[in-house]
Amino acid sequence: MTEPERPEPSPLYRWLVLIFVSLAMFGSYYAYDALSPLADVLKQQLGFSDLDLGFLQAIYSFPNIFTVLVGGFLIDRLGLRKSLMIFGVLCFIGPAITVISGHLPIMATGRLIFGMGAESLNVAVTTALARWFRGKELSFAFGLNLTASRLGTFAALNSPTWARWAYSSWRTPFLLALAFSAFCIVGAIIYWGLEVWAEKNYRLGAVSTDKVVFADLWKFGVSYWLIVALCIVFYSAIFPFQTFAVKFFMEVHGTSREFGGFLSSMLTLFAMIATPLFGLWVDRIGKRALLMMFGSLLLIPVYLMMAYTRINLYIPMAMMGVAFSLIPAVMWPSVAYIVDQSKLGTAYGLMTMIQNIGLFGLNILVGWANEYSHADASNPAGYHLGMWIFSALGLLGVLFAFLLRQREMGPHGHGLETITTASAAEKAAS
Repeated sequence: MTEPERPEPSPLYRWLVLIFVSLAMFGSYYAYDALSPLADVLKQQLGFSDLDLGFLQAIYSFPNIFTVLVGGFLIDRLGLRKSLMIFGVLCFIGPAITVISGHLPIMATGRLIFGMGAESLNVAVTTALARWFRGKELSFAFGLNLTASRLGTFAALNSPTWARWAYSSWRTPFLLALAFSAFCIVGAIIYWGLEVWAEKNYRLGAVSTDKVVFADLWKFGVSYWLIVALCIVFYSAIFPFQTFAVKFFMEVHGTSREFGGFLSSMLTLFAMIATPLFGLWVDRIGKRALLMMFGSLLLIPVYLMMAYTRINLYIPMAMMGVAFSLIPAVMWPSVAYIVDQSKLGTAYGLMTMIQNIGLFGLNILVGWANEYSHADASNPAGYHLGMWIFSALGLLGVLFAFLLRQREMGPHGHGLETITTASAAEKAAS
């Protein structure tokens, strides 16, 4: 007598999975963004330069030029729950080392170890969402995950307001970051239990544990590589800007640290609200490459508006917030429609690896540009070079999204412009 086929996980169970992987991401994002509001404190108390600050943020990305791809291999070989646990532990160890000493090499070591875990954790969570939500509410689920994750960023960037007492010393805000990074381990533990139970009771999407052939990386196709190119220029225009944003707002526009932190966190606030809505929208209408092109277009003018005008800062930050909500809601889930599910961990790992090359290089480049141009409160124009660099990245984003749309509208497309939840349901019913 054959064993009856197991049901798919219930919607409630899928959303429970989403909650706890998002908890891990919340802790990771908080620990990453704890550095930005501290920029002037580190400069005053520890004598760090802008180049030192850029290096501290860049060193987070450096190991991922190599290890995130390894993380993708680990996910495809070891499975999601083991991988999440390994990466969650690294996300806690890194901040623990960072807070030990005010010497740059020790702090950089902690940020490096944290980066090894955090970016691979991102890959594992993205792969988990693809496993649990593919063919269902994938873009919406990914948007909700980003909302929870960026709540960590929002909390970190606004910590000068809700934890003002902590900023009399450089160490206390890093201790707060360490406490929040413990959520990375908690989320991984709970996910482990949820997946073990589900494998015994539900029919889950497969996560390959077959050997991944390195040559397969070159078979992902042109659309995949165009998405990767967009990924690198988009995030290189956002996160390195946030590294210096609070300091920029204070020295160029005369804001307080608290208000500068809030302005920077507007990107996160927009993303928390709008990313799941954009995800739900794109699940219904498709048009993914077209939407990525529009989001990239929004980035081009905002940096120059802030550098050369006295425009109300809410306007350019709101424009950036829309782009920061729209593009990730479309870009990451699109990979699941282009790459075979058994290779998703590797595909996301490769994408994140190349993204981190951009983040490493741009943090260093903009830190150097600020130093070269003597950017500070007495010379606000010194920030102009860095802002031109960010605007140029937005222009490249439009180009890559345009080429992606051309590709997807042709005979080699994967349906990025046409696949919707309605079309997927019709296909499943036929």
